[in-house]
Amino acid sequence: MLTNFKRIFKFAINDFSRNKGISVAAVFVLIVTIMLATSLLFFQAATNFLILQIQEKIDITAYFREDVEEEDILKARDEILKISPDIKNVEYVSKDQAMQIFTENHKNDDVFLKALEEVGTNPFLPSLNIKTSGDPAQYQEIANILQASEFGEIIDRVDFSQKKNTIEKIFSITSNVNNSGLLLSLILVIVAVLVVFSTIKLAIDGSKEEIGTMKIVGASNWFIRGPFIVQGAIYGFLAFLVCILISFLLTYFINQKLEAVLPGFNIFNYFLNNFWFFALIQLIFGVGLGVSSSFIVVRRYLNV
Repeated sequence: MLTNFKRIFKFAINDFSRNKGISVAAVFVLIVTIMLATSLLFFQAATNFLILQIQEKIDITAYFREDVEEEDILKARDEILKISPDIKNVEYVSKDQAMQIFTENHKNDDVFLKALEEVGTNPFLPSLNIKTSGDPAQYQEIANILQASEFGEIIDRVDFSQKKNTIEKIFSITSNVNNSGLLLSLILVIVAVLVVFSTIKLAIDGSKEEIGTMKIVGASNWFIRGPFIVQGAIYGFLAFLVCILISFLLTYFINQKLEAVLPGFNIFNYFLNNFWFFALIQLIFGVGLGVSSSFIVVRRYLNV
């Protein structure tokens, strides 16, 4: 058994060295394929980060009547948190805080500041900003509950109706981005697999006479298939080593440029934090694709 394995491995190395041009081409195609799959993972991570950032900015606000005591608003906040497990956060904003936020946001806009001065008093109402982890239907449900519950008497209004179209558009866009990304990933991976299969088929085509000779002398199918499977594994392993290095260098050098577009998303740290995941994916993808392609191609010749 061990002797057969040594022979298979030796035949694989000899064939790899003898057909250097085709071997290099097969490794290159696997590198492109693995990097394509890796890029899709990075793209998905960046997309998820962007979607999360957008969703974090979505909320609905319940404005309370001016004469409502702060204690009653805080009690309402605690009760609202119990309404649904999908409610992530309820933030209390007092009249004074609302005034400060408005002033800070419009500190360079003289028209708004002058209009505020002419009012003479604080025109803002105390409020609760409510964020959920769900879809627009959950915001609608929460708005309905607030207006129909015991809080209806102290709530002046809930601004969901003004934000409804915006919220629905944002969730629609994020959903379409996810679906489109998955579809694109599937198409690209299928194309890449076909290219790899064709390249490895080209590499093995040169040995079809050798396969025929081995069949004539009575070699078993597994002994014939073995060197090519090992060769496919070598292609995949070499491609993996190159890809993990490229991934490290690529994420390091593009990190600053990407952070300028997506503040807060550090792709280099993301790669380092998930290094073993990426290494495992690239290794399994590269070696698995090389081995499976070799197995399928050789099987066709064994059946002839």
